[in-house]
This record gives sequence, structure tokens and C-alpha cells, in this order.
Amino acid sequence: MGSQQRIAIISVYDKTGLLDLAKGLVQNNVRILASGGTSKMIRESGFPVEDISSITKAPEMLGGRVKTLHPAVHAGILARELASDEKDLAEQNIEKVDYVICNLYPFKDTVSKINVTVPEAVEEIDIGGVTLIRAAAKNHARVTILSDPADYAEFISELEAGEVKETSRKLYALKAFEHTADYDAAISDFFRKQYAGDGFQHMALRYGANPHQKPAAAYVKEGRLPFTVLAGSPGYINLLDALNAWPLVKELKEALGLPAAASFKHVSPAGAAIGTPLSAEERKVYMVDDVAGIENSALAQAYARARGADRMSSFGDMIALSDVVDVATASIIGKEVSDGVIAPGYEPEALAILQKKKGGRYLVLQIDPEYTPATRETRTVYGVTLAQHRNDVVISPKSFSTIITPKDAGALPEAALRDLTIATIALKYTQSNSVCYATRGQVVGLGAGQQSRIHCTRLAGDKADNWWLRFHPRVLGIKWKKGTKRPDKSNAIDLLVSGQLPKSGSEREAFEAVFETVPEAFTEAEREEWMGKLTDVAVSSDAFFPFIDNVYRAARSGVKYIAAPGGSQNDQPVFDTAEKLGITFVEQNIRLFHH
Repeated sequence: MGSQQRIAIISVYDKTGLLDLAKGLVQNNVRILASGGTSKMIRESGFPVEDISSITKAPEMLGGRVKTLHPAVHAGILARELASDEKDLAEQNIEKVDYVICNLYPFKDTVSKINVTVPEAVEEIDIGGVTLIRAAAKNHARVTILSDPADYAEFISELEAGEVKETSRKLYALKAFEHTADYDAAISDFFRKQYAGDGFQHMALRYGANPHQKPAAAYVKEGRLPFTVLAGSPGYINLLDALNAWPLVKELKEALGLPAAASFKHVSPAGAAIGTPLSAEERKVYMVDDVAGIENSALAQAYARARGADRMSSFGDMIALSDVVDVATASIIGKEVSDGVIAPGYEPEALAILQKKKGGRYLVLQIDPEYTPATRETRTVYGVTLAQHRNDVVISPKSFSTIITPKDAGALPEAALRDLTIATIALKYTQSNSVCYATRGQVVGLGAGQQSRIHCTRLAGDKADNWWLRFHPRVLGIKWKKGTKRPDKSNAIDLLVSGQLPKSGSEREAFEAVFETVPEAFTEAEREEWMGKLTDVAVSSDAFFPFIDNVYRAARSGVKYIAAPGGSQNDQPVFDTAEKLGITFVEQNIRLFHH
């Protein structure tokens, strides 16, 4: 470092360990320059210290706004071990700075105060300190920057040993950059709330996942929010559902070329479908036989299928629609208990229907269909930030060309490719572990968020069974008491088809009260006979099937096609079981965990 005395500049808000640091610097013959309260504290403790003005030859000014912003400071910090830099310093009579010790007033504390004003916040924005830190961190090849008092002891220890290690300077520089990044993030967050305005870059939410989790917000750091609110007020979970459901239907539309819809609940789809024509039976099962114009609206058909897959789970759903919402689709939504809808646009009459729902409080979001999110996504869990590349894998019918078994199977039928595509895209946005059953262009059973894969397969299979039993003549022939509401019909049907009928008491009375004639429970033989009529179902799994029990369970629900990644030690028995049961097993190649 040469024979000249080394120099340290100190300017700290957090004065923890400051005097021990000053003592260590003095004992190692380091000249200390400091400003304001830092200089005062060191001087009053009897350690030699000079004010920054001794090298700048300029007083603090503008009420303290300008203290260290001077070439004598920053040229001394930024100078490299270059002849040209040495020449510049010599000509201006500037000495090199070797150590910078600086930390900032926590801006978060300022803005957390009740009713803090913009002028009050502005005065707490540090300029000189941030510049000291950033300059020293930039030149960490030569300069040591300390922004964390916890590092003082190790720094002094290395100083006494002769010099600060390169590895230490690098770690200190990283901490410094993180310190200023966090500081700037707090400032930008404050001004985003003040200036961006709701619906542009920042949107305040009522609360987070639960009412006690306040404050809550949705925001983007660049550009503007990709959606606008046309009615209602979004909540935290509404947006979690909407921003998972929208890419699902967008990808379905891109993969299969037909309008798509999804019914989302608690960050997993209850149903998803494309718009294929509805039979008379389907219109009755999905409770849309009285919707005018549905036969001419593929979007309405898609939502009828998505909602109809699992009406119990869809109660209070967040809806995503791939196309501009028409009157037929809005008419279905108007009849259902739902929290909100997200779509790229709305016909005026359709929007009018939706804006009347819930007395004007129904959430209507319009998404920018051209919006593309960043490839890197982050989330913070328990104070730890996790980052990953966004799951942008493209799923299409072409994804299912590798047939494992049977070996002599030809190309899959178009309907099978369609249904495997729907099931697999749905899994991409379903909480893992997950397994999905699909047929007729729609999800018919989905098991989400189970720790065991067989439990996913059973749960999804049971839902598929319930869906199919709703087409039984006994269910189609139910005579309802006049005035029975749609949710009560859905609940009664679910109890009937699932075999969970109440035996006696007030629960049984409530069940029977909705019928003109109470339907008989299904016997086991009747269930088996009806389930034998279901076929051509496709199943997709977000990871490999580790055991053959999954294949046996899928087969009981009419499954003819399975797509899943390989990689289990037990792959061959799984493949062999599928072949034995007459199931075509397709390797899907991509694991699709989603959390």
C-alpha cells in the first residue's frame, strides 16, 4: 500500500461498535476522516479524527445535504492502481482512500411512521452515504467497504495481520451492494405508493391471504400492471388465482386453437376446458340448458365445461377466459356463485351483466393479452428470497409422441392428444403433487397438493367418477322442488353420486327437502355397471408414477391413455401394468411441479 498513511472515511447511522472500530484503526496507524455525528462521537471519545472538510476544503452546506460529494473524496475512493489515475490524483493533490465505513438511515423506519409526508420522507433520502458505499464497493479490488457493524472485528483482525484479504473485500462489497439495493427498494416502494396510482404500477389490496395480514399490495417494478379493474376490488388470493388461471387458458387456446376457460380455487384449477359443442345431456348436467345463445358461443361452452367438472370445488371460483367475453358466457357467470373473472376483453352487454353481480362488487379484471412476464421470477418465504427461471415450457399435442407401451401402438387419436394436452397444461398450474383426468376436451377430475401420488390419483379419480355418475339417468331425472337454488342442487347431487348420503336426522331431512321425489342411493353394483360405460379418459401426472397402484386406480375410471415423465426405479412394472390393462402409456418428458 506504499509508505503513506492509509485513510479511512467513516459515516454511519448505526454506531454499533464504532468506538472499537476507531480504536483499532488508530492502533494500526490509519488516518480517520468522518462527518457529522460520527465525527463528533469519535472526537468526544478521545480518538483523533478529522472532518471530511479537511480534504474537501469545502464546508457542509444546504442544511447537511452536501457533505461528502466532492472529487477529493470520490476520486480518492475510485482511484485504481493505474499510472494514469496516480497522475490525476497527483495533479489535484488528492490522496487515496483505503477504507470506507458507511451505513444508512433505515428509510423503512421513516415511511413506517403514521401519516409520514412526502417532504418528510424526501429529507431522509441519503445521497452522499449511498454514493460513498457504491463507489467503494465498485472499487473493491483496492478499497475495503464496511456497511455492516458485524464485520468490524474481523476487519480489524485482518488489518492487524497486515492487510485485508481479497475474499473479505469481495464479501464486504456484496453486502454493500445489497445494503444500497434494499435502501433503494424501500424508497421506490414508498414513491410507487405515492405516485404510481392504483391500477398503473401499484395497487393496494384489502389485506393479504388473511384479514390480519396487512398491508398488502400488487405491483410491478417496471412498466405497468398487466391488468385493469373494471369492477369490484381484487384481493390477494383473487390475484393469485387470476394470474395462474390466465396463462393456463392462454396456453390452452394457443395449443388447441379453441377458446378456453378455467375455474380456479385456492391457486389450483377446479376445472379447465376448451370450447367444444355440448350435448343435450351435458347442458343439463352443467346446468346451462336455459342459457340463450350457448350453442353459438365456444367460450360459453368452455366455461360450462370448466365449471361443470367439479361444481362443488368451483363454488366461489375465480374464472379465466381466453377470449372476449360474450353475453352467453356472462349469463352463465351471472347465475353462479363466483368471486371474479379475468379475460382479455368484454362485450358491452356482457360487461353490464357482470358489473351488476354482487351489487357491483363482483371482480372483473381485463388482462393485457400481449403481456409477457419476465423469465426470472422470485418469491420471499420467511424472509428468504427464492429465484428461478419461469416455467415457460410449451405443451402441445406434439408433446405426446413418445409411446412407451404398447410397442406396436400407432399414433394417438386426435381426441387423446387433445385431452392429454388439456390435462398436462392444467397440471402446470396446479399445486403439486398433482394428477389430472380429462376427456371430451375438459378436465373431469384433478387431485392437487397431495403429499402422496396415489392419493392424487385416487382423489382425481373419485372426482372423475362423480362427474360421470352425474350423467346417470337417475341423476338426470331428478325432480327438484320449486325454488331450489343451484348450490343446493349441486350439493345434493354430490352427496348422491359420491355415496356420502346422510343416514338420518336433520342432515337427512335437509337432503330430502330439495326433491319432489327422493332418489335412491346407488348400489355398488349400479356404480360399477355405470362406470363400465366410461372410456377414452386421459390421465396426466406432474411427475413419474412410482408404483403400479396408480395405474390400477386410473383404469377403474375408464382411463385409456396415461402421460407421465419417466425416471422411477419402478418404471418398467408401471409400463407393464398399463399394457396389461390396455392403457397406452406416453412419456411426457417434463416434470411440472408447481408451488
